[in-house]
Amino acid sequence: MDVPHLDLPEGPGERRDRSRSGRTRATAFPGAPSEALGAQLAASRADRVIYDLTGIEHQYDALLAELPGTDVRFALKACPVDDVLRCLADRGAGFDAASPAEIAQALRTGVSADRVHYGNTVKSDHDIAEAHRLGIRTFATDSVEDVAAIAAHAPGARVFCRLATSGEGALWGLSRKFGCAPADAVRVLATARAAGLVPAGLSVHVGSQQMTGEAWQRALDSLAETLVALDGLGITPDHVNLGGGLPARGYLDRHGDPLDPPLDKMFAVIREGMERLTALTAAPLRLVMEPGRHLVADHGAVRAHVYRLTERVQPDGTRARWLYLSAGKFNGLYEMDQLRHRLVFPGHEDEAGEAYVPAVVAGPTCDSDDAYGGGRHPARVPRAVASGDAVWILSAGAYATSYTTQGFNGIRPLPCVCTRAPEGHH
Repeated sequence: MDVPHLDLPEGPGERRDRSRSGRTRATAFPGAPSEALGAQLAASRADRVIYDLTGIEHQYDALLAELPGTDVRFALKACPVDDVLRCLADRGAGFDAASPAEIAQALRTGVSADRVHYGNTVKSDHDIAEAHRLGIRTFATDSVEDVAAIAAHAPGARVFCRLATSGEGALWGLSRKFGCAPADAVRVLATARAAGLVPAGLSVHVGSQQMTGEAWQRALDSLAETLVALDGLGITPDHVNLGGGLPARGYLDRHGDPLDPPLDKMFAVIREGMERLTALTAAPLRLVMEPGRHLVADHGAVRAHVYRLTERVQPDGTRARWLYLSAGKFNGLYEMDQLRHRLVFPGHEDEAGEAYVPAVVAGPTCDSDDAYGGGRHPARVPRAVASGDAVWILSAGAYATSYTTQGFNGIRPLPCVCTRAPEGHH
């Protein structure tokens, strides 16, 4: 199967090399599909989500190379696909689960229950008891009320308290619903100890798709402050959990410019911060992280197709083109209001730049929110694209199978397939 060259239309923020024929060709870009993923996309004749398991494994290995000794608890919500979970479990990962259903799915990979924690601070009494029945002994918390429920329904369990962060610098801040102030965290873990629970750790989450190293620095400062206060009460956590937030590299912003997260700086801040935290504690302090999108986003793609390219007058009197696709906000691209995915149109890669026109890209439903950037930020698309043409939506591996409706407008969730690099092509 021939895989199309990814000769994308020239756009803002992208470097181009001009060939002898005069055409422009995109240089390698973050999130470019692997040979295996590209081959599977090219071979697909129907819409689907495709994951490259080899790429996910390499991403996992790269994370551990940056942060050796880290206990990885993959955020299952980002990609609840059994084959993906099994490949990560086989690599040594555990799981951050947010419900008994996710716990059960994690355990089906064959990991032991001590490699799974209940990472949701919002949980019912019934769900705590069910998690305990399934063998889970480590729970996230952020309130004394939740601690009382854990003590009642999971006696003797280990708890880690989530500190609040501002979420500044992230595409999704996650700053209000979860977490507590350092002083409250001290009270929560002291209450846990008094209730017969083990005050085992502290956690943070700097916000999803965090784009700054400073956010990690602020989180580590907050952890240091809290560890010192806990030490004054004779409470010595055995781990800190830096949560999720590590970004993917293949996204574009709403204007079409590449997002360029400073991962090297982030990893350096985390390494230095962990050295500082370890120096504050008498006992060994483990580092736990809960990466989700960082491991899977750039190694998954959606094969969709074109419904129609239209041109019509807008309410303000201007003319605009709209490109309607078979995949959108409600069936695989839930996050399209905050970011854009690179689009590849097989069969149109070698067309010159003037063959592309600006168009608002939208999904298939009758909801007006089902559009890139709320319908306000056009993308460049082939003028000659026709109904039924394939389109590849890149860096779509995070949340494509979980943030999806179960039949809105009668549109079913996309099927999912996994692929691997051929033996010897790693």
